[in-house]
Amino acid sequence: MGKYKIGTRKEISTNGDIAIHVSNLYKGFKLPTERAFGLKQAFFNRLKGIKGYKEQKVLNDISFDVKKGEFVGIVGRNGSGKSTLLKTLAGIYYPQKGEIIIDGNLIPFIELGVGFNPELTGRENVYLNGAMLGFSNKEVDTMYDEIWKFAELEQFQNQKLKNYSSGMQVRLAFSIAIRAKGDILLLDEVLAVGDAAFQQKCNNYFKSLHGNQTVILVTHSMENITKFCDRAILIENGKITLDGTPKTVAKAYKNLWS
Repeated sequence: MGKYKIGTRKEISTNGDIAIHVSNLYKGFKLPTERAFGLKQAFFNRLKGIKGYKEQKVLNDISFDVKKGEFVGIVGRNGSGKSTLLKTLAGIYYPQKGEIIIDGNLIPFIELGVGFNPELTGRENVYLNGAMLGFSNKEVDTMYDEIWKFAELEQFQNQKLKNYSSGMQVRLAFSIAIRAKGDILLLDEVLAVGDAAFQQKCNNYFKSLHGNQTVILVTHSMENITKFCDRAILIENGKITLDGTPKTVAKAYKNLWS
């Protein structure tokens, strides 16, 4: 069994400049292959050595460090393991082998809007989502107007969320999420939110993070990798195949398709 823990500077590095330490990380899933109907069938399958599932190895011996204030991009083709890595860093999945040590308060921007209730109004969902992020009602009160202004949805506050488009819901969720102040941010394609004007607003926000917070971004956009990142990591078949400059990794990623 692997380890996941909120660590201390001493555990990660002697000079305290490492925010995330990942060592020899393995993660896989069990995929069912044959169903056993009843206890008798399950018993005979066991005698025959039939497990009824196969192991799918998703992350295979992943190791890297992220320095404090560093903006790191993680890229790879669909199924390469990058989103599983992000969710393992977030503590959603637990490592089977290896170790993850986090030094700081971590905020995952992975599935925006999780916890939204479509039967409640936008106003009610702002307070609900805020509570899930650890804010009190008074804290939400102070940021409430700015949340709607940033999302550009002021006129829809009292409509039920089920009447929002998917894009509107993501914009509102994003506007709430960025109020959470963490030392480390995990981002999964959230830069592709809204129309061009709103995306520019999001880009300006992420530019403001540069050097101030530790950020890991999982994306297919090589433009965002070269625009925002100090460093990038390419994952292929669950392994790190390249760890280098954004331009070098972006070029290697594009070569995967040639």
